[in-house]
Amino acid sequence: MTDTAIAWDTYSRQRPERRPTNAAGETTWFNWTAYPDHGPGAELLETPAGGRVLDLGCGKGGNAAHLATLGMRAVGVDVSPQQLVAARERWGWTPGLQLHQADAISFLREDREGFAAVYSVYGAVWFTDPARLLPAIRERLRPGGRLVFSQRPPVEGCYGCQASYIPRGADEDPLVVKR
Repeated sequence: MTDTAIAWDTYSRQRPERRPTNAAGETTWFNWTAYPDHGPGAELLETPAGGRVLDLGCGKGGNAAHLATLGMRAVGVDVSPQQLVAARERWGWTPGLQLHQADAISFLREDREGFAAVYSVYGAVWFTDPARLLPAIRERLRPGGRLVFSQRPPVEGCYGCQASYIPRGADEDPLVVKR
């Protein structure tokens, strides 16, 4: 398992489960931000029902599940086995939702169908080398498709989830993942 997968598995154990409903009483919803019930929704993707969308770094699957309930063919990809176990437990019954364990670039290289939209909410777009990821997305994004993403502000002197999501003591090097 890669250091990134280990870091996301660790993060998964720390993160609370998504609430059963949002402030509007909905059982599925889209969150672009770290703040509950804040920000725009799925309309940023400009993808109609039936459109195939890719969530790069889907985590526990809430956003992809919401898109599937809107009639989109939602594909979620995550490197973390634990995140995907949680996603399947909560959303595995959702028609139109597919969940895959893979790194973003490998998945994009193997896909042959393409996507109407690719999105990432604090996911692979934030943590993957853009010189490798962006060309792979471009190859799979259909003409007129959209790439939409959100991410946290940078952490000075750090890169990736190992530095920003895993709690560490003041004396620990934020760039080293300990096993």
